[in-house]
Amino acid sequence: MVAMSLPVETLVRNPFEAEAFAYYDTKRDDALNLHLGHLDGLYHHHFAVGDFDRSVLELTGHAQQSAISHEIHRLETRQVDSVLGALTQSGAHSRILDAGSGRGGTAFLLHHVLGCRVDGVNFSAYQNRFARAQALERGVADMVHFHDLNMTHTRFPAESFDAVVTNETTMYVELDEAFSEFARVLETDGRYVLLTWCVNDTVVPGQPVEATIDAHYRCRTHSRRGYLRALLDAGFVPYQVDDLTQAAIPYWELRSRSELTTGIEQTYLDGYRSGRISYIRIVSRKAG
Repeated sequence: MVAMSLPVETLVRNPFEAEAFAYYDTKRDDALNLHLGHLDGLYHHHFAVGDFDRSVLELTGHAQQSAISHEIHRLETRQVDSVLGALTQSGAHSRILDAGSGRGGTAFLLHHVLGCRVDGVNFSAYQNRFARAQALERGVADMVHFHDLNMTHTRFPAESFDAVVTNETTMYVELDEAFSEFARVLETDGRYVLLTWCVNDTVVPGQPVEATIDAHYRCRTHSRRGYLRALLDAGFVPYQVDDLTQAAIPYWELRSRSELTTGIEQTYLDGYRSGRISYIRIVSRKAG
């Protein structure tokens, strides 16, 4: 299958999308993502859950920084298990849409574990070229495709996917628009798995740390209630909601000790520890 590609002026429809596009399409020397990806050829653009090997903190100097980098990357790779664990119905016969596929890390792991066809969509032409080169190098270009498309309007036929995943990408979309598109391309009873950070609107509002996150990543952090409402409005039935906030804290503790820090680490720690920000997984099915 030839990857679909649309011109940038068609993909990027408003100032918010233009800012996000510029951020990712010109971000070509991001040390954290590229350095960690060079370890094994899996390039991630998401965070992680789970504890790290505390013995790395007993090391010093270069040995410690090398160990921290390996641990960060291990946690990010293992994070995809949270997606895979919700796709128990998927196998080699399946076709999965990775909406907001970055440089391809999640898509390659989905294919590697499940053996299925994966289509990634992303409006960063640079990241897609990078991911396609990785697909060729891995020998999976016939099964893992990356398309220059906007995830809110993918151009795929209706009911052409068994599952859709968004691995920390929904902060770049209007939820009603994106979820309606996901429901359109999913077959009846198909699964939608999302992982994201969100505003915890069950607590009394405190310091709006999400504003710092949004400015850093050129995104819009949605609320937990907003996710659930938009899913229901789009015809999804959320049947599993997992609060992984406490499990998300160690990753940021470790990143704060890395020489590859980006300056956003303390903001996430403050948000998670205060309860203002949550890290969640929601698994839904498309109702018939």
